[in-house]
Amino acid sequence: MTDADWRRLDRAVDGRVRRPGEAGFRDASMPFNKRFAGTTPGGVVSVAGTEDVRRAIVWARDAGVDVVARCGGHSYAGHSVGTGLVIDLGAMNTVSANGSTGLVTVAGGALMADVYAAVQPHEMAFALGNGASVGIAGLTLGGGCGATSRVLGLTADALVETTLVTADGQVLRCDANTNADLFWACRGGGGGNFGVNVSFTFQARPVADCASYLLLWDRADAPKVFSVLQEIALRAPDEFATRIGISKAGESKGVVSAIGQHFGSAKELREILDPVLSVAQPIRADIADRTFWEAKDDLLHETSEGAFAVRTNTTTRPLPEEAIATMLSFVDRVPGSGNPDGGGAALFSWGGAINRVGATETAFAHRNALFLLSMDVSWAEADNPAVVDANLRWLAELADAMSPYVSEGAFQNFIDPDLESWRDAYYGANYPRLKEIKERVDPDGVFTFAQSIGS
Repeated sequence: MTDADWRRLDRAVDGRVRRPGEAGFRDASMPFNKRFAGTTPGGVVSVAGTEDVRRAIVWARDAGVDVVARCGGHSYAGHSVGTGLVIDLGAMNTVSANGSTGLVTVAGGALMADVYAAVQPHEMAFALGNGASVGIAGLTLGGGCGATSRVLGLTADALVETTLVTADGQVLRCDANTNADLFWACRGGGGGNFGVNVSFTFQARPVADCASYLLLWDRADAPKVFSVLQEIALRAPDEFATRIGISKAGESKGVVSAIGQHFGSAKELREILDPVLSVAQPIRADIADRTFWEAKDDLLHETSEGAFAVRTNTTTRPLPEEAIATMLSFVDRVPGSGNPDGGGAALFSWGGAINRVGATETAFAHRNALFLLSMDVSWAEADNPAVVDANLRWLAELADAMSPYVSEGAFQNFIDPDLESWRDAYYGANYPRLKEIKERVDPDGVFTFAQSIGS
């Protein structure tokens, strides 16, 4: 690949092409997970619109250059950056919300903050992530879940139309009737597999006031908290959601937390939470009525800066006492690193509206899960290789120790580069259909990366 080739791309697009060493290059290509900060693209094209995306893909095909799309850059496995061409959609961030129809049309580079700002004046929403800087594209294409998903379903469940540019430069509109197979694949089939999605249209629903909560306990109360809160989540109405976590950094004893919301009053929420409040006195308890938008802000969470790794499993039943004890014993001995976020584990309540869609109705196969177990560890870029190895080994051993208590499913939004059985874990019985669609729309593997469909 010569400089002349890159100049040819620069002349072909309305946006900006940046090469290593040029101003703005690192900002346009740096992955959020600094574990992959050493990956340097040959170039980044910050596109001005759909035609730029099409021209960039055609150029990459002709030049024989690998190509990846980048929205928020939050791919846990660093797949929003590669050694070839990165198509940066950051400037394509417009959002249009129609309060009469509830339809929300979102450009492919928009972030959660952009979407929330557009829907709030209309008092309507659909399930969105809890990170303001997360991109709508990756969230939707992996399924997308949040604290509202037990009522509103997945982000992908709200999708009614998407437009993407395929490997041969076609611009395809996809919905339930037009290019229906590709539409199906874009609802949970994972980002970056079938083309570059430049637009999404969602069906939003009215939202009203609710309640949110944050509860913290000492490490000693962890077994009771995890056990009782799981039972609460099983019995509670769909309107209730929780994330139960245990984290440890440095020499601390660890902190147990529960955070979530309830589509109802704080009085109702306290009644739902009463069993765990009675069995273990929190060191902090914040339970209050909120507007939907205040609750959204309460639940905002940004994944740790620096480098990190995550393992996930779905589970169709609560973790038994021995599983909780195993998990806690591992968290007690997180190896430690230069990253103050340390390591830990959390259970996210699923079920509800997520499970009222069939496992093959969309590409998202995890429709029988009641909880998502997420296990994570972090380190600093400056940590030496021995520290990194110790933390990754800890995570792998924790995941192995928990495997008898969970199902084989793993969450494709929290994509894990170290997961060997990813085809079945992410997509289950849907993988063969996804592979067939991939072979049809991208037979030459233009959009190929580790853990891409068909690889």
